Parts: sequence; C-alpha cells; structure tokens
Amino acid sequence: MTLMKVNAFKNELAHMSEVDLKEKLENLRRDSFSLKLNASTAHVKDYSLFKKLRKDIARGLTVMRQRKQKDN
Repeated sequence: MTLMKVNAFKNELAHMSEVDLKEKLENLRRDSFSLKLNASTAHVKDYSLFKKLRKDIARGLTVMRQRKQKDN
C-alpha cells in the first residue's frame, strides 16, 4: 500500500461508527482466514496479502483502542 492509500484507509476507519468498525474488522479477519486456508490447499498468487491484511487489522484495532482511551 502506498502512503496515500494507508492514510485514506486510516481516515476511513477513524470516521466509521463502532458497529461499522467491528464489522470491517470481522471481514478483514475472515479474508485473512480464507487466504490462509487457500495457501494451505492451493497456490496463492500474492503472498504480500498476508502482511497487508495483518496490518489493516492492526490499524482497525488501534482505532478502537484509541476511542476507548479517549472515552476514559
């Protein structure tokens, strides 16, 4: 991901509601699981997707954590 795409993704996460953010994280985790499953059974074209999905999940969790700290 380029820096512009990363910043756009962070901005998108920051403006999501709590429910939407949880749904987005669930979808990212599902994508990660299916990618792992495909990697074990078949050839994956782009192995960099593992790292990208992990980082996107971490970004979402970071936004959630920041919101909880902000509320306290």
